[in-house]
Amino acid sequence: MDRKVDDKTILDKFAEDFTKIVEKYCKYIIVSGFVAIAHGRSRGTEDIDMIIERISKDIFINLHNSLINAGFECMQSEKPERIYDDYLIKGDSIRYTRQGVNLAPPEMELKLAKDELDNYQISTRQKFPFTGLDVYFSNIEMNIAFKEELLKSDKDLEDARHLRIIYKEDINENEINKIKEKIKNLRLKE
Repeated sequence: MDRKVDDKTILDKFAEDFTKIVEKYCKYIIVSGFVAIAHGRSRGTEDIDMIIERISKDIFINLHNSLINAGFECMQSEKPERIYDDYLIKGDSIRYTRQGVNLAPPEMELKLAKDELDNYQISTRQKFPFTGLDVYFSNIEMNIAFKEELLKSDKDLEDARHLRIIYKEDINENEINKIKEKIKNLRLKE
């Protein structure tokens, strides 16, 4: 099956279409596996993970309605008030797909920033010309730190190795270590 759309994968096009709407309402970042995939790592995924800054219910309602008008649908509910109150504000993620393809890839998994670490990720977001995509990603050091310190699956460690190879001349190890300490204090603390 040919997964290209105008020299971009289906995931690439989905990400760009979705983020064009989101950026009208708030700051966002793409995180996790799609970062490595966008940088040429060959591995499968059916979803793209997005963190958005904390926004009010009114702003979310407008964002949701714009996504619906652009041909997306939320898998949890059609009612933006319910989505915000029952999912987002409680720290749960929600998923959007293109209308008419519910439960089929690709999906955007969206969640609100939950702490100072997420806020820091959003404040240091970057676009990477290497990817050919017009979307904001969390910075490379952040991606490496999360994959090596928090996630640690074989797939995540391979993603981190891939990013280290691509950006070997540009990586700031002190920044990675600083982020790993924040992860320990904010996410691994019980």
